[in-house]
Amino acid sequence: MGRVAAGAVAKKLLATEGIEVVAYVTQLGGIKAEIASSDLIELRARAESNAVRCPDPAAAERMLLRLEAVRAQGDSLGGLVVITVMGVPAGLGEPVFDKLDGDLAMGLMSIGAVNAVEIGAGRECAGMRGSEMNDPLLWREGKVDFESNNAGGILGGISTGAPIVCTIAVKPTPSIARPQKTVDLIRNEIAEIEIKGRHDPAIPPRIVPVAEAMVALVLADHLLRQRAARLKLFG
Repeated sequence: MGRVAAGAVAKKLLATEGIEVVAYVTQLGGIKAEIASSDLIELRARAESNAVRCPDPAAAERMLLRLEAVRAQGDSLGGLVVITVMGVPAGLGEPVFDKLDGDLAMGLMSIGAVNAVEIGAGRECAGMRGSEMNDPLLWREGKVDFESNNAGGILGGISTGAPIVCTIAVKPTPSIARPQKTVDLIRNEIAEIEIKGRHDPAIPPRIVPVAEAMVALVLADHLLRQRAARLKLFG
């Protein structure tokens, strides 16, 4: 709750600069969503219209059905959450220490149940050629723009002005109702444990506001650093 509360304040600060942060579930239990829109307001509205926070209604319905089936089996599901940020100015971050992507990764990895963080194309870049991974520069509507965004809005640890895109992999809830193997340290032998009580069968939908908050906090921190540096340099 503390992260989300602080994130709400950070979002208000970012909003003064026209920066918007939106997160949503794109995969749950192997079911992948098709994201057709890039409008963050529309994506948020669609995501908040269902229990799994997925902006693809058809995929959300399949996710819910699989979730109920897995819940009945006493098991849980993992998934992917995408955090997209629009309106970030170029120049936030540092080239070595305090890299923007490094700080985003650190903030997102600090969330319990997050096992991996990707920026832009993420691990897909391992199978690309340089000519495929590079984002060509264009002159569009009177300013420099990018033809693609495989870099996820960050190059060399510094924001490019393109949308920042982070993806987090969230593990299945470890507290499940099915019997699991453990070790009895009194008898020094293999034993079995069965956890009682109510536990979420999937963490990704619950983690969405926390992921938004952590990204907002990191960006607000870097924005304030940039303001302070400019004030020191130019008065």
